[in-house]
Amino acid sequence: MVGTSWLVALLAVAAIGFANQRGGTCTVAAMNEIVAEGRFGQMAAMMEASIWVAGGLLLLSVLGYSPSVSPGYAASSATIAGGVLFGIGAFLNRACSLGTIARIGSGDWAYLATLVGFYLGAWSTHDLPAPGQLTQASLLLGTPVWLAIFVLALLAARVFTHGWRMRRGGRVALRHVWSPHLATTVIGIAFLVALVTAGSWSYTSFLGDLARGSWHDLKLKLALNLALLSGAIIGGWTANRLGFVLPDRKRIARCLAGGTIMGAGATLIPGGNTRLILMGMPLLHAYAWLAFASMCITLYALIRLTRA
Repeated sequence: MVGTSWLVALLAVAAIGFANQRGGTCTVAAMNEIVAEGRFGQMAAMMEASIWVAGGLLLLSVLGYSPSVSPGYAASSATIAGGVLFGIGAFLNRACSLGTIARIGSGDWAYLATLVGFYLGAWSTHDLPAPGQLTQASLLLGTPVWLAIFVLALLAARVFTHGWRMRRGGRVALRHVWSPHLATTVIGIAFLVALVTAGSWSYTSFLGDLARGSWHDLKLKLALNLALLSGAIIGGWTANRLGFVLPDRKRIARCLAGGTIMGAGATLIPGGNTRLILMGMPLLHAYAWLAFASMCITLYALIRLTRA
């Protein structure tokens, strides 16, 4: 990938980091909202991101263009165990993989230890037997044309809704914190653009590849990671969130431990919550839904227990 496609991919990934920062997208935050307030706004917004990716992949398939997507895997007890471990790690870390990037983008440098931990967790479990890959194509990619037209109409209506709300709110709607639904809409669309131009990618997959000794397309993947982080930092700066939180040993240790457990869980699934929400779940892979459900149930239980 060179030239214009390379630049578009970098800008799309930076947009993911920016929107994630402005919208505060995080599975841990979503579960905290459910437990503390009984509201499902952030969780629904994350599901909307999956719908955007699913709709985009469906339309691309109908048009005869199928971008390179992550393979599906067989669901098993290891899938559930991986989801549980990822949930424990995210709870300890106090942020999932998306939330970690937002924390770093706000200047909370202790969360750099989460990335180190994720690598260590993936490295320590990379010799475990890999789950079997699915050979059949996703049901989503065989959808009839009439359904694709219907989905296109729904997505266009959603874009119109966002535009109407932003126009009614004026500049205030774009200041500081975005609504979770606006943020995840941008994330879903930007992920699709990055998928078409750069292929299936996530920073947790990149760390997992490094842990397994895979250096394929290292420069490109490193550039995409830096673009994601740069977008998060710009998002923090424009929202007046960017500062410098001096890390202490306790927080570094907590982030390192949480990242390590998340990395081990991601190996078992395989994939972190970003990859599940933006790739596995839109493609209707059972393992992705099972892993994400076990992750959320674990987080819910742990948050409930600590609030009791």
